Amino acid sequence: MADNDGWGAAGDGQEVKFNADAAEFNFNVGASEFVPTFSMGDDEPAPAQSGPAGGVLDLSGASKPKAAGGVLDLSGGASKAEEKPVEETTKAVENLKVEEKPAAVEKVSPAPAPAVEEEEAEEEELEEEEVVQGRGKKHINIVFIGHVDAGKSTISGHILYATGMVDDRTLEKFEREAKAKNRESWKYAWALDITDQERAKGKTEECGRAAFETETRQFTILDAPGHKSFVPHMIGGASQADIAVLVISARRGEFETGFEKGGQTREHAVLAKTAGVRTLVVAINKMDDPTVEWNKERYDECCTKLTPFLKASGWNTKSGDDVIFMPVSGLSGQNLKDRVGKDIAPWHDGPSLIELLDTIKQPQAFYDMPLRMPILDKHKDMGSTIIIGKIESGIVKKGQKVLMMPNNAKVEVMGVNLEGEDVSVGEPGDNVRLKIKGIEEEEIKSGYVLCPRTEPVRGCRFFDAKLNILDFQSIMCPGYSSVCHIHACQEEVTLTGLLATLDKKGQVVQKRPKFVKQGQTVVGRFRFARQLCMETFKDFPQLGRFMLRDEGKTIAIGVVTKLHFPEDKKES
Repeated sequence: MADNDGWGAAGDGQEVKFNADAAEFNFNVGASEFVPTFSMGDDEPAPAQSGPAGGVLDLSGASKPKAAGGVLDLSGGASKAEEKPVEETTKAVENLKVEEKPAAVEKVSPAPAPAVEEEEAEEEELEEEEVVQGRGKKHINIVFIGHVDAGKSTISGHILYATGMVDDRTLEKFEREAKAKNRESWKYAWALDITDQERAKGKTEECGRAAFETETRQFTILDAPGHKSFVPHMIGGASQADIAVLVISARRGEFETGFEKGGQTREHAVLAKTAGVRTLVVAINKMDDPTVEWNKERYDECCTKLTPFLKASGWNTKSGDDVIFMPVSGLSGQNLKDRVGKDIAPWHDGPSLIELLDTIKQPQAFYDMPLRMPILDKHKDMGSTIIIGKIESGIVKKGQKVLMMPNNAKVEVMGVNLEGEDVSVGEPGDNVRLKIKGIEEEEIKSGYVLCPRTEPVRGCRFFDAKLNILDFQSIMCPGYSSVCHIHACQEEVTLTGLLATLDKKGQVVQKRPKFVKQGQTVVGRFRFARQLCMETFKDFPQLGRFMLRDEGKTIAIGVVTKLHFPEDKKES
């Protein structure tokens, strides 16, 4: 027989046969090539292999056995036995791939549905808010108000010194400088009166700002000016405060001057109530003066004269929580941090001023309401826009995207600073400095309000209000204009109509009166020259109370009862 094309060679006349009794061979599926191990016969040695056809089965297709002569017959019994492991191996490989498929899908599973992401985000926000509400010491804002020269700045500065916010070296420096000007008693006041003009005159002109801490609370001091020329600055300070300390001078003649008509004691007490201050501490100062010398009769005299006026101004003098009287001495520091000694004032058995501030009921914080932050001031710092204001409700976080109204500017909060310390979140009641982007400083005005983009406060020009006329010598008619102070905003407003006059119980006495005068309560309609952010007093008191000033005095106080939006009617 002719040669067998590489499958082996035999002698002449001999037929090439397969050895059916040979051992079964299996494919090595892990190898690159399979080498069969059968022999040509029982009595003959295995043939030599040569070239690519030397019995090597290439499953890759690079070298295939020829179809002639020694074709491998896969139909025999041995081939069926060989077919089985190949099929099993193939199925095993396929099964392995099927088993791996779900695992691969698990690893690269699609992103969670938006609803799940929103729920997780809400949970994270809630967890963060819980942390915020439990953040260290509670923060309270205090404004010191009262007649000029009553001792507001001296008390504020002495509190800073007593609590360690002003060190001995700084105080000694203030003392030397004040002594050089023959004003040694001003050394504590200079901790807040920082401008040369204020120090030269001994008169606070702008609302000073400082902070101190106790074991349980953190306080921001707002030192308001007492002179009648700077009442707008006092209103700005009072609008940010939770507690007001009305400083009264017990010195003979000074108390009477401040409390008489035209004195700032009366006006400041009314403005603090209108601005939304919740608690009034009446500090009878200068009790160590030679004309007083901690005399109980003088202290009682001051309290007796003040009580009826405060009650008439809307303060609750009976509860003991809204109005609290106490004697102090700002210059000597008696009864500021430590209680006054029994050898000095045996008749006084109450707490010191700082002890009282540390125990006063915490003002309500509106965490569950949308963000509302009226802007009090703004400036540039290292190229960044900084805004200052009090968070009336909601929280503000670093990275939060908010809306500034009524100019409808979209801004992003880049940083939150509370009394010189960077924090991640600002709470309701915090006086904060925010670093923002998306708007330039010159585009911002005092009275603009930060709010969420989803729940903005609307700008409004026309509104109805309930007005109490306090001090107005002439009659007030439609067309009268004055300056309106509402939250952190000052804007000219015009009375466009008188709707009704009311009695003390709120009942209508007369509809559509032609004019009103001092002492009356009236419902009127007003118009601003431009849109301002406000809300009704019923919905949000912080943005719904205002005061009217004219010719350097407060003439009326009021609350917003209804907002009008003529543009809505035009669209409909």
